[in-house]
Amino acid sequence: MTKLHTLQILSPEDQFARRVTARLSEGAADLPHDISERLRIARMQALAHRKAVVMRTATVVASQGGAAALTFGNDSPSWWNRFASALPLVALVAGLLTIYVVQDDNRADELAEVDSALLSDDLPTAAYTDPGFVEFLKSNRDNNQ
Repeated sequence: MTKLHTLQILSPEDQFARRVTARLSEGAADLPHDISERLRIARMQALAHRKAVVMRTATVVASQGGAAALTFGNDSPSWWNRFASALPLVALVAGLLTIYVVQDDNRADELAEVDSALLSDDLPTAAYTDPGFVEFLKSNRDNNQ
């Protein structure tokens, strides 16, 4: 591979770094021995402390139905990932329970209103068995509000 071909593959940042390195290397030949040794030691320390870049690629594409997910092999998810994935399920269950409790309270309130209307009114006993009586009470209640 030629030098020109290698530079075409590198990113602009890498090309700039190589040019700066070449320029610094040219000037290092004129430095005294003690300064060049200190620079060499500093360079080795900097290389020892640099962060290693770890490239991970998705090894598996899992698809179920119309959804696809990238997975990273056999790495087990951390407890935080498990908690974050269970959080929407917990929120859904809490929402459904809240809806159930509110609807149950509303039904109980409606029945209590009908019962109190029946018990507080002076009606003949035949009126209680009339199928349209509950509708009559509901329509009167809606008109009063």
